[in-house]
Amino acid sequence: MSLVGRDFLKLLDFTPEEIQELLDLAIQFKKEKKEGVAHRIKEGKNIVLIFEKPSTRTRCSFEVAAYDLGMHVTYLDPQGSQIGGKESIADTARVLSGIYDGIEYRGYGQDIVEELAAFSSVPVWNGLTTEFHPTQILADFMTIREHFRRLKGIRLVYMGDARNNVGNSLLVGSAKMGLDFTVCAPEKYFPDASLVEKCREIANENGGVIKFISDPDVAVIDADVIYTDVWVSMGEPSEVWEERISELSPYRVTSEIMSKTAPGAIFMHCLPSFHDLNTSIGKKIGEMYGIDCMEVTNEVFESACSLVFQQAENRMHTIKAIMASTLL
Repeated sequence: MSLVGRDFLKLLDFTPEEIQELLDLAIQFKKEKKEGVAHRIKEGKNIVLIFEKPSTRTRCSFEVAAYDLGMHVTYLDPQGSQIGGKESIADTARVLSGIYDGIEYRGYGQDIVEELAAFSSVPVWNGLTTEFHPTQILADFMTIREHFRRLKGIRLVYMGDARNNVGNSLLVGSAKMGLDFTVCAPEKYFPDASLVEKCREIANENGGVIKFISDPDVAVIDADVIYTDVWVSMGEPSEVWEERISELSPYRVTSEIMSKTAPGAIFMHCLPSFHDLNTSIGKKIGEMYGIDCMEVTNEVFESACSLVFQQAENRMHTIKAIMASTLL
């Protein structure tokens, strides 16, 4: 099937077959890259990356993927464009789509990237919004498939604040691809009820299961994948740290938690992670609250079951597949 000319804004827009096609292509590209086989199939194309929020993995993944495909890249940091300030989103889309062959946006509301796409004549890709992070979940599912050779029926448990873009996108992706997905958190940290209802309908069509369990000792039994994310998302005020640490500490991924999972279970995290005090923010939080980690212990993070760096690498391969499939 052809995805040429399509935007990549959220997984809700794609069928399971289309998502599978993107994963197949990403795996092919990874194999070719490891074997030194060039695939500059988009030679001479130009793309622009609009970053209203900074990122290590997303920027590097888009840039290297673009170079591997033979493309040129322009990076616009928060001071590098007038989007939403001196120039409307609609005008920005029309200007950039007259110059570039593709537009990536990483920033705030989903409505922004949706409006960019509505007024753009070239494909627009969502590098992260407040509501969704679809490129991350493609990389996650590629990693799971590489390890287990399948997605359908995999028991994935997400621990912690599931109201963010990663939690939302894992919920959607699991429903689309037929995973057994559990959110393990206090009820106030469950995703939006309307999104849950929609995903239950999708899961029923694809053999998936969606569950919500607040007891971590129950939720993780026989899980194949334990997934977590930072407790305070980018852009949230520092004042929420105390509340999150208090309420989410029981949901920290520890060796004890991993011991209750299925044999061969893996740990995943979208990164960056506060698994130790070797960052300025981590050190500050440690001094303030007397802890040496947050959402995951260093023991688990550095263990053999942790696939976080394979997961990070796969961002590049899946983003390459998205761009190669959608560019005109």
